[in-house]
Parts: sequence; C-alpha cells; structure tokens
Amino acid sequence: MNFDSHYTPAEQPVATAHARHVFSIGLPASASPSERRFPLTPEAVGILVERGFSVDIESGAAEPIHYTDNQYAAAGARIVDRATALRNDIVIHLAAMKQTDIRQMRRGALLFTLFDIENQSFDAIRSLLQHGIIAIAIDLIQDSQGNYPFADILAEIDGRASIATASSLLADSIHGKGILLGGVAGVIPCEVTILGSGIAACAAARSAAGLGALVRMFDDDVYALRRASRELGSWLVGSSMHPRVLDSALRTADVVIVTPMQRHVSISTESVNLMKRGVITFDLTESRNTFPSIPYVDLAHASPVDNSMTAPRRVCYTNAGSAVPRTAAMALSDTFTTTLYNLISCEGITNAIKLLPGLQKAVYTFLGKAVNSQIAAKVNTRRVDISIYLTLS
Repeated sequence: MNFDSHYTPAEQPVATAHARHVFSIGLPASASPSERRFPLTPEAVGILVERGFSVDIESGAAEPIHYTDNQYAAAGARIVDRATALRNDIVIHLAAMKQTDIRQMRRGALLFTLFDIENQSFDAIRSLLQHGIIAIAIDLIQDSQGNYPFADILAEIDGRASIATASSLLADSIHGKGILLGGVAGVIPCEVTILGSGIAACAAARSAAGLGALVRMFDDDVYALRRASRELGSWLVGSSMHPRVLDSALRTADVVIVTPMQRHVSISTESVNLMKRGVITFDLTESRNTFPSIPYVDLAHASPVDNSMTAPRRVCYTNAGSAVPRTAAMALSDTFTTTLYNLISCEGITNAIKLLPGLQKAVYTFLGKAVNSQIAAKVNTRRVDISIYLTLS
C-alpha cells in the first residue's frame, strides 16, 4: 500500500504565550542600625518568584532576622552585592534611604519604604526627585476599606512587643525588679498604664491582661476609647486624660506605654518624678519625645539597662518592633506579596497607582515631582497634584 496517497500532513496547533513583563525586586540591607526589620522572608520570595518576579538580595541582608543567604537562594533569589540590589525595577528598603544609595538606583524605579519624615534628609529627597524615583510610603498605603495594612500590622507588633519586653525587664533579677506582671494567686498584679486607644494600645492591653496585669487606658478621644472598651471587655479600666487621674495612674504604674493619639502628649518632669523607681516606659509614637526629661533607649541595639529600684535614673524604650524583627518580617511578607501581586494585576506600576486610590495616596515622589505636602515642605518646593500626571500618562 502506498501510504503517501492516503495520508496528507496537516497543520498542527502550536502553543503560544504572551510574554509578560517581569518586575525585578531588590532587597538591600538596611542602611540604618535602628531598623532591624526586613521586608521579605524566604517563603515570601519563593511565592513572588513563582508569580514571575525576579529577586536580588544583598548578601547578609537578612542576618537581623536570622535567615541565611542559602535559604533565599533556595527560594529562587540571587545573592548579589549592594549596588546590584539597588539597580532593580522595585527596591524595598524600610529605613529612610541615603543619597549615595539613591544615586545607584535606576531612573524611574519604584521604592517601597517607610515614610519616617523625621529622618528623610534634604539631599536624599532631592536625589529621589532628580532620578525620577516613584517613592511609596508603605505605612500610608490604604486598602479598599480604608484600613492601613502595613501601618496596622506594625502597630500591633509594637504593642505586643512592648509588653513582652516589659515582662522580661521586670522579671530580670539583676537589672529589673525580679517580678512578674501578674497571674499569681495571692500576689497583687502589676499595673500597666497605656496612653492611647488605637491598634498598638489595644494589642498592648490584650497582652498585658493575658499575663495577669491590671490595665488602665487613657485617651481624650472618647469614641475611640469606647470602641477599645467594647473590643477588649469590661476588665479594661478606661478614662479620659484628666490630669489628676492620669498622675495617679502614673504614680502607681509598673509599666507605662504611650501609643499614637490624635493629640500629641508630653509628660512633664513633675509627672515623671511621681513615677516609681524601676518603672518601665515605652514611647511607640513617631515623634518619640513624649518623655522629654528621660533618656531614650533604642531597642534595635539596646544592651541591658538598670531598671532596678535603686537605679539612678529612668529610661524610655522606643522602636519596640525592631526587638522582634523576624515576627515583623513574617507579617510584612504577607502584605507585600499582596501589594506586589497588584502590580501584575494592574499591568504596571503607573496603572496600579491610577487604579488603586489607596496606593496613590501613599506616593510621595513621582517621576521628579514632590506629590506629598510634607515632603515638598522638606525641600522647599511646591507640592504637585499626582492626579494631573496620572491623567496625562
């Protein structure tokens, strides 16, 4: 039989795929000793690589959260030097960037960082503008319900970390009082006084109560205080910030935690002098000047400080989240993977900023323009409305 006369080759379908732009992500090590938190764990890097991103991490960048370069390499990241990590489409660096680092970034690159207006230098902001960097403050990003996913999770960690640290310091028999916060039958529990009633305050209150402490919460925002009382339960002792009532609580408190509030509060020297010897104080606000008469200790690089009853002075602890950087990294990773996936869904950075109002509000420099009023004031320039440029682009 002649097979050629019976069978004619037919065209066969060939699988085709549309090439999708792959964003590259750079993870340089923190340039600030006060910022030990890291944005992505190896597990999060693995998820992003599967979704089409490429990830470059500076060698040793994740040492503060006790992950090795090999763990990131196994997840699909490239281990590179700092300059290479900075030359990516997207750079994630939580601390305020230095001018020398910004100069090594690609023109028009995207920078995810914390707003941290106090540490934003004039020269660094100028470099962001000159290089056309799209800088987004993660703590200003909102979701569709108006929540702040990055800021809220970091605030919750700060609140819980402050109680965990306070409990450890109080229990230290050499540098502390050698006492527990509470929970022992027949022993009066410690008193925790919290100023503010937001996420950080509620997280601290919940942790303190779980350890058996007596918790008092103060806030001039009565509605916020009412919401906190409903959320936490009847065990919470809540009050407006009447001076005499507050001074009475400060006088007997073993732990004092100041959290963000609508109105900044400054605790006077007279009120501080009323406080116990050995009291543990925390300032979780951005200003970090609630106790002007007390020296501050950064928990990112703190050594044991004498908080015993015979200590010659009191200290105030700050930067509580950096005392638990690995927990912060896990929490940030979850939120970053969602945010970065939105860039793919929206088919580009500019489109994502256009389509996601909550992301747009967090942009502070955009292609050479200062689009945030505080940033513009920092470099003595006029703020530009970002919506004008998004409409034209």
